Amino acid sequence: MTGKHRTAAVSFACASCLMVATTLGTLAMSRQSKNKPQPSARVERSAVQGARVRFEHLGLNVADPIKTAQWYVDHLGMKVLREGAAPVNNRFVGDAGGNMMLELYHNAAAAVPDYAALDPQQLHVAFFVDDVEAVRSKLLAAGATAVDQVTTTPAGDKLAMLRDPWGLAIQFVHRANPMLSAK
Repeated sequence: MTGKHRTAAVSFACASCLMVATTLGTLAMSRQSKNKPQPSARVERSAVQGARVRFEHLGLNVADPIKTAQWYVDHLGMKVLREGAAPVNNRFVGDAGGNMMLELYHNAAAAVPDYAALDPQQLHVAFFVDDVEAVRSKLLAAGATAVDQVTTTPAGDKLAMLRDPWGLAIQFVHRANPMLSAK
């Protein structure tokens, strides 16, 4: 597999740590309450009570964050919102609406997995677009590769799955009934 087809590593450690911490917290509460199981939802609610929680970014360990970020800027209209220095060279790229960011970085201590070998159903980054077919055509001309054709779900959503030039699965969706604000 060439470097061209290697791409980002997403760390699921935080989600796993949260699940383990929630489970351990539930067990500890059970022991304190004479082994009566406590719902994990109660533990999670109390952990964030009064705190505002929303998505900010998804971190991807990539072989060349500068080049990868520039592709997303040039072809998807993303903006570089913050840059870091070598050797990590991290780039935070955000969408035009300020809804979400991708952090593209290179951490030499962690392997950059071969995402091209993963099924897109294991990991993909999805983008809302107005015209799925037009975006798909533009990105294919810009070095992306097709995973499948444009499809329409029973709910009326249009979807297309591609891979960026480094193999990361990227999905483009136009929802018949938007699930998030159109900000």
